[in-house]
Amino acid sequence: MNQDEKYLRKAIELALEGIEKRVGGPFGAVVVKDGKIIGQSSNTIFRDHDPTAHAEVQAIRDACKNEQVHALDGCILYSSCEPCPMCYGAVHYAKIEKVIYASKHATADKISGFGVDKIYNQLSQPVEKRSPNHIQLLAEEGKTVFHEWENKPYDASELKKSINDK
Repeated sequence: MNQDEKYLRKAIELALEGIEKRVGGPFGAVVVKDGKIIGQSSNTIFRDHDPTAHAEVQAIRDACKNEQVHALDGCILYSSCEPCPMCYGAVHYAKIEKVIYASKHATADKISGFGVDKIYNQLSQPVEKRSPNHIQLLAEEGKTVFHEWENKPYDASELKKSINDK
């Protein structure tokens, strides 16, 4: 068995454990750096009463907490299923290098009706045509937080930026 299959099987095992424990949907994920699991989770939306507690997001949170970083450059995410758009966003922001998954989201939709295709369809629409409605207000005032951020940058010594900085 190669390493990718080993870690993907662990993600599938976590998905099955999550089903058995009744903590969330049928999803599991692990984050690996240099051949070592640094974060893992099943989907925990039922246990946590949190619709964002998808396995991939939880595994990323676990890895970042364990490593005390906020970027996972050079890491691989193994997931029992192709990440949904929210999880893809988390992968992108975490700077994960690669995603390896077992099932396609279309399979999850076909078997279990999770509705990921509906999200992809909404994302292909212009923002003003999406459901739920998106309404922009206070655009100029909203810019002030970004100007404030720009004027008060973090000193590099204040934070460990990436797992590669350790």
